Amino acid sequence: MSAISTDDLLNGYINGIFPMAEADGTIYWYSPNPRAIIPIETYKPSKSLRPVLNKKYFDIRVNWDFGGVMRGCSAPRATEPGTWISEEIIASYTALHELGYAHSVETYRENKLVGGLYGVSINGVFFGESMFSYESNASKVAFHYLIQILRMNRFVLLDTQFINDNVLRYGAIEIPREHYLHQLENALKLKRRFNGKVLEDIL
Repeated sequence: MSAISTDDLLNGYINGIFPMAEADGTIYWYSPNPRAIIPIETYKPSKSLRPVLNKKYFDIRVNWDFGGVMRGCSAPRATEPGTWISEEIIASYTALHELGYAHSVETYRENKLVGGLYGVSINGVFFGESMFSYESNASKVAFHYLIQILRMNRFVLLDTQFINDNVLRYGAIEIPREHYLHQLENALKLKRRFNGKVLEDIL
């Protein structure tokens, strides 16, 4: 099975759909109703995370090891029977990363990648895809700094696709698909760029 072309990926996101692979490798496209988003302006780190952030327990890097983050996200998890991130999905998003549309926020300790997340950026929208953590709080810290990047670059929509316990802790809400598509249309009109270097001013 071949990788999805970058044109098909971008066209899908622009129209509110995204791909996931089944256990047999078959790739399907999804457009959930309702749709889960995380309001960028209302996010606040939890009280338990604040000491970790203040102590700067992790080093933060952006787009240093996109492939490593995807591999971390694709690894089997105890709470999930399989993974939707197939080899074809990895190849597709790696190609999108090379074009400047897919990005990763990564956490390191002692120069070792221990957590992170990745997603797709198109104009004023960031489409969150997946995150992983090898150490406690590693993915939470990556998400915290993703929000800082989005705020500093004036993004207006953070799509998280489906609601679950993991995204609920970050303030995710569900909205009707038609409302999501309206927000998506407006956000895509905004000329924004995912610039991770803005973190240098706060790290």
